[in-house]
Amino acid sequence: MTGTTRTPPRFVPTLTTVLELPPEPAAELPAGLAPDQPASTPAPVDPAEAVALSPSAQRTEADIVRLEEQLLHRVLQRVDFSLEERLSDTVAAAVQQQLDAMVPRLRGGIEAVLRALVIEAMAAELSENPGSTPAFGG
Repeated sequence: MTGTTRTPPRFVPTLTTVLELPPEPAAELPAGLAPDQPASTPAPVDPAEAVALSPSAQRTEADIVRLEEQLLHRVLQRVDFSLEERLSDTVAAAVQQQLDAMVPRLRGGIEAVLRALVIEAMAAELSENPGSTPAFGG
């Protein structure tokens, strides 16, 4: 690239104000830790604010484990939402298939039970009143 500066198009946002942040108050350091020495337990990072690391960045084993846990947590959140939705659809389809298969069997069973009950009721009625037969035709 050349060293010349170009004016960006008018629709590109540009930085017009520089904000200076006040220095953070020094937290109490553990015994034996110098002020310029990083703490061994870094502050937890909000997953929404996590950014990709450059490949050349040197990370400690604890940092790597923490980053892996954050990534795993975010992936599981996405999987959990999709899994619940898909499982609901799958279970609903399986239940409907089972109901469709059960209806003919249930009808057959109900028909057989009703037929047996009607036969038993007719037999009981005819045995109690042997002379009362229905009149067919005039």
